[in-house]
Amino acid sequence: MAGKSQKTLSFEAALAELEQVVADMEAGGLSLEDSLAAYKRGAELLQLCRGRLDDAQQQVRVLEDGVLKNFSVPGDAARREDA
Repeated sequence: MAGKSQKTLSFEAALAELEQVVADMEAGGLSLEDSLAAYKRGAELLQLCRGRLDDAQQQVRVLEDGVLKNFSVPGDAARREDA
């Protein structure tokens, strides 16, 4: 299937490839061997995407640790009351 290594594949590219793998499998035109290979590749891509999402979630947790939880600007409430 794709020739890119797992490490250089972006989340978006992995997701797009996963969607294509699913579409190919749903089309039903693959041989048994190709279906097995597609399933294996899909499982790899799913694991990669989940890993990237877990990493992103962990980064958000670090950023939210008292730093980015409140997005309101001081004086924002007063401006809304005036409107």
